[in-house]
Amino acid sequence: MQRRTFIPTLSALALSLGLLAAAQAQPMSRIAVTDLAYTQAVSEYFVAATYKESSQFQASRYSASGSHQASGAYVAGSYSYMEQRELGSFTNDIKGALLKGTSFRLVQGKGFDAGNPQPTKAEQALNQLQTGKVAKPVRQPEVKDIIARIKKGEFSGADYVLFGTLSHVEFRDQFSPLQGTTSATVQYGLDLLADFSLINTKTFEIKASFSAQGAGNDTKLLSNRGDIQPPNRAKVMRETSQSLALNVYEQIVSQLGYSDPNMARGVRSGVQMVPGQAMSGMPQGQQAQQADQVMILK
Repeated sequence: MQRRTFIPTLSALALSLGLLAAAQAQPMSRIAVTDLAYTQAVSEYFVAATYKESSQFQASRYSASGSHQASGAYVAGSYSYMEQRELGSFTNDIKGALLKGTSFRLVQGKGFDAGNPQPTKAEQALNQLQTGKVAKPVRQPEVKDIIARIKKGEFSGADYVLFGTLSHVEFRDQFSPLQGTTSATVQYGLDLLADFSLINTKTFEIKASFSAQGAGNDTKLLSNRGDIQPPNRAKVMRETSQSLALNVYEQIVSQLGYSDPNMARGVRSGVQMVPGQAMSGMPQGQQAQQADQVMILK
């Protein structure tokens, strides 16, 4: 009886090891991380004018005559349009967090192709004055149309695209007097909110979708109300980028556990992401000491 139960046990163990080896042999997913896409309203003032002038003069032995003609057109005004761009910051730390915390392979995608340069509003108005024809608007690629960008081949070689759009960014500069003293604190901060989607490049299936937030600040202590100390903007942006990357990593790992267990196997166990330590490799003690530094002016 012991021999009969021992053989099925070995078979089950061999099957489990075989499945584990097959899962490990399966190539890991390749992910492209885009720069944060954004659109902003831009207004510009334009001037367009045309001017024509002609003169005629006739003279004879006994008389002379002449004529002069001039005509022109002038158009001026304001024109508003939506500018589409990608923010070339705040994504390197996201890539670093994925490289450290997962087995996914990262591939570099192409930057957003905004299409051929379009004529300015002044050039369009001038062409209309000269020819009398209104130029037809040319449809430009949209930075948020990720499906069209995937089909265009901007992320060749990637199985998934982590697409992020900037939804809100705010800089803060707050002056706070300290009660009972002549000193004051000045806090310079940055808050950033972005929406992310992890999209399959073959089926366009969304594997994860979430909003992530990043924040950073720099505080200065001034000894006199008239002192001026510029903020450390590099430190603020670095902290914002690291906190955003940590938030993105945590939400991807959490959602993949529900949406795709196969991809979830690519998450390394036992890896703890700590802001600063996870992104730059700096020991946690030194990172905390650097974050607590305050400049005092005397």
